[in-house]
Amino acid sequence: MADRPDSKQDRKAFLLRLPPKLHAELRRWANTELRSLNGQIEFLLRDAVERRRGRGDGAPADEAESEEDPEV
Repeated sequence: MADRPDSKQDRKAFLLRLPPKLHAELRRWANTELRSLNGQIEFLLRDAVERRRGRGDGAPADEAESEEDPEV
């Protein structure tokens, strides 16, 4: 599992403060889709980034950045 590009060692942890109602809604949504709350938030963020970039191919953000800006 450590070979995966999105392995736990490659992730950055940070504190996210949410209003209680939003937290509860995200938790319910995560439970419906059989994900952890963290997994659901990550899924939604990845989807939002892909949509913003106009990418639907599921390419990791790192690859998309290097394709768009060769100086990175």
